[in-house]
Amino acid sequence: QVRLVESEGGSVQAGGSLRLSCAASGDTRSTYCMGWFRQAPGKEREGVADIRTDGRTSYADSVKGRFTISKDNAKNTLYLQMNSLKPEDTAVYYCAARNGFYCGARIPSAFDYWGQGTQVTVSS
Repeated sequence: QVRLVESEGGSVQAGGSLRLSCAASGDTRSTYCMGWFRQAPGKEREGVADIRTDGRTSYADSVKGRFTISKDNAKNTLYLQMNSLKPEDTAVYYCAARNGFYCGARIPSAFDYWGQGTQVTVSS
């Protein structure tokens, strides 16, 4: 079992930056793929980025080149650095974890543990 707690999100203007963090507690000795998802009003939850146990990362096309996922194993913390933010990035952002070394498909049903979500608002 893993408990995930996201940092507070925020509001920025288009072109700005935000960094989200997600602290993991519980059984952090096991191997997990970690990921970030987001859900905008009226839309389905979508995968944004994920990071394997060995640090290999993967991104959705919509954020590639603007967002960076990383983790600090010593602190059991996952990060999402978001640059060049656009209004369409506005959503509730969730961190998530799934058991296993590999990440596989970046879909919500494949992930086992979820944070509570944090609001990110980008104004034009």
